[in-house]
Amino acid sequence: MIIFAATLFFGSLIGIAALFGVKYWEVRAGRVVAPGVRTRADAYALQLKDLLHRSRGELAKVPPMLLYMSRIAVHEAALGAAQLARAAERGAHRLADMVSHKHRFERREPRSEYLKQMNDHKNNLSE
Repeated sequence: MIIFAATLFFGSLIGIAALFGVKYWEVRAGRVVAPGVRTRADAYALQLKDLLHRSRGELAKVPPMLLYMSRIAVHEAALGAAQLARAAERGAHRLADMVSHKHRFERREPRSEYLKQMNDHKNNLSE
């Protein structure tokens, strides 16, 4: 990465030096090199400058839009995680029911006389 950046920097530096050299030669010789190409390049440069000026307003909208989109993405991820947790919970309950010795548990009358008396006493108090 550093090698690429250094190569690009020094290539640009050599290109700028070459442009200044050509301009110096044009002034000294009194001739213009490729006038048609230069006018077209100037027109493209002005179009690019205008495009950059107009896009400045659009680029100002990008950070709030990215913030909004990231909020939506986090919200959707949270909903997905909650849905996954609910599915895991249901699966855990099914597994616990399956391995439990009380699988299909049905309440029966107590066998103990003491517990029967306590149930009768509790029912009489609530009435």
